[in-house]
Amino acid sequence: MNIKATILDFMKEQAYRPMDIQELAEVFSIERNEYKSFKKVLKTMEREGLIVRTKAEKYALTEKLGMVPGKLSAHPRGFGFVIPDEEGVTDVFIPSPMINGAMNGDRVIASITKADSEGKRREGEIVKIVERAIKTVVGVYEDSKAFGFVVPEDKKLQNDIFIPKTQKGKAKTGDIVQVEITKYPEGRRNPEGRIIDVLGKKGDKGIDILTIIKKYGLPEEFPDKVVTYVEAIPEEIPENEYKRRKDLREVKMVTIDGEDAKDLDDAVSIERLSKGRFKLGVHIADVTHYVKEKSPLDKEALERGTSVYLIDRVIPMLPKKLSNGLCSLNPKVDRLALSCIMTIDQKGKVLEHEIVESVIRTDERMTYTDVTKILKDKNPELIERYKSLYDDFLAMEELCTILNKKRIQRGAIDFDFDESKITLDEKGVPISVKPYEREIANRIIEEFMLVCNETIAEHMYWTNIPFVYRVHENPDEEKLQRFSTFVHNLGYTLKMGKEVHPRLLQEILDKVKGNKEETVVSTLLLRSMMQARYSPESLGHFGLAARYYSHFTSPIRRYPDLQIHRIIKDFINGRISDEKAKKLEKTVERASKQSSEMERLAQEAEREVEDLKKAEYMKERIGEEFTGLISSVTSFGMFVQLPNTIEGLVHITDLDDDFYVYDENHLTLTGERTKKLYRLGDFVKVICTRVDIDNREIYFELAPEEGEEVEE
Repeated sequence: MNIKATILDFMKEQAYRPMDIQELAEVFSIERNEYKSFKKVLKTMEREGLIVRTKAEKYALTEKLGMVPGKLSAHPRGFGFVIPDEEGVTDVFIPSPMINGAMNGDRVIASITKADSEGKRREGEIVKIVERAIKTVVGVYEDSKAFGFVVPEDKKLQNDIFIPKTQKGKAKTGDIVQVEITKYPEGRRNPEGRIIDVLGKKGDKGIDILTIIKKYGLPEEFPDKVVTYVEAIPEEIPENEYKRRKDLREVKMVTIDGEDAKDLDDAVSIERLSKGRFKLGVHIADVTHYVKEKSPLDKEALERGTSVYLIDRVIPMLPKKLSNGLCSLNPKVDRLALSCIMTIDQKGKVLEHEIVESVIRTDERMTYTDVTKILKDKNPELIERYKSLYDDFLAMEELCTILNKKRIQRGAIDFDFDESKITLDEKGVPISVKPYEREIANRIIEEFMLVCNETIAEHMYWTNIPFVYRVHENPDEEKLQRFSTFVHNLGYTLKMGKEVHPRLLQEILDKVKGNKEETVVSTLLLRSMMQARYSPESLGHFGLAARYYSHFTSPIRRYPDLQIHRIIKDFINGRISDEKAKKLEKTVERASKQSSEMERLAQEAEREVEDLKKAEYMKERIGEEFTGLISSVTSFGMFVQLPNTIEGLVHITDLDDDFYVYDENHLTLTGERTKKLYRLGDFVKVICTRVDIDNREIYFELAPEEGEEVEE
């Protein structure tokens, strides 16, 4: 029997009153030799936030006591929010005095002190810290006579950390250090710690990104047992693998990636069939052949969850021998793959498909730049160089257009945001920041991967086998209502029914395309959306207007893809018994949760490195004038985005020619006397006046209009 489920069912009964461990042991007839295990189960349930132990040492269901288990997201200003474990439940606002020693990221239980009312969100107090998230902190060491202290780099950690003199090691004032917390904050008392590493001084080469790596606890090295395991993996493909797999080595195929990509995990092949149909092959590196389940390598990959890309370095999910070697689909060498071969008609419908274990040999390692030059610029030298593949590229372009049209027709939302491409010199100094071009070659790979991911997800959905899906739930109703009001004020109508189809939102994006409000409307719509995540349930993908979706195409750098490869291979080889399927339920649940959490962490670290380098770039351009777009208007000023993707704030106190009034519905600032109006989507000229590297913040002031006096 599942003891955890039985305890929960018992506690859910109306007649249940809180009991201590002795009473519960009697109810469940726990023998003396089972008592230790029983106690362990209760502790686990407590740690998971399912049950609470009261001051009288009695156990009760968390929800029955009006409490919310979740994760604390702290704000630099002292307050925080508890993000509930239960999906779709609103966050709980925690005022600063009610944080009670909890730190950012801690698993906590909050009791509700004020319920939702008149649009105000519910408030609470943290009554229990279930699990501490932060074990080490990175910051700047300051010495004093009696003790030292560390000011955390993470602004979400409000308290300095006290360092007893005996625990400071070799740290000197101004050093960037890593501290292990030895005592957590209680009441008004600061946390205490000991210095375990001196990273260097501010300004040392690479110290800025290293600080962020340490701050997010990203792993820099692979553990010895993983290194040993990888070293023992044979380089040659075993003979029996050639025999049992589909041999696709004669099929023409290429990889298409960025110039600097080293982990090439997807290759594509195409063939024109009769009646305008296409045979599209998406061939993905068979990583699970090398990463065996429950091996040290598999456990480490799950722990990491994803590769993290930090401009000039990668923190890989798998060691280089695999990611850049054995599993990378390098040209003209035999590689093991998992292939999804689809027959697609002129309307983009997948008529039939097969999923097979294969042996492949890619013909060329193409780059997005070269394929774009071939298709868009008709570059004669490249066409001649790749003449054996030229017709394939034309067929790929044609199929890409068909698939994109089909996706847009069914209502998928196509955000066209500029991502940043930041180039650093050998010292790590940013020398250029510009939008990342999303050309035809990028779109070909994008569309092929999307159709493959959908095909795989639908195929596996109907097998009824536990699986990891990529889900994107319907937008938050309240946020969508605000978006609807905003676009209405711009002269666009969004028909809000009980449920909004993504097609209606795409129509709005189509209408604003090319207009000055395009970026703003896209940004606000994106903020109304839920965050995509991994789930054992197939809940559909709202943004793609897809009923079934999964991530299958990047097992070198994403753990969910690796996990579902394993499931697919077991399924196609008839290895999934009822017992195995039952075990898989737990496996996919853990993989989904861990992968979603690590994806968010990676995104935060990547964003922070990007913001840091953008701030450094603008630090060298203080006093320069730029033209930018008002991308956001708030009560405290307006954000202006430059064509190179960099965003800065014009603070309301710097609008000193008048007193400006903020209109939340129209997102405008209006001068009381001059009636001067600043609104989303307007172009303005700004001067970069200040950069705060520590907080990754850039400040602008409006450039004086022609004829205006400039004060010294």
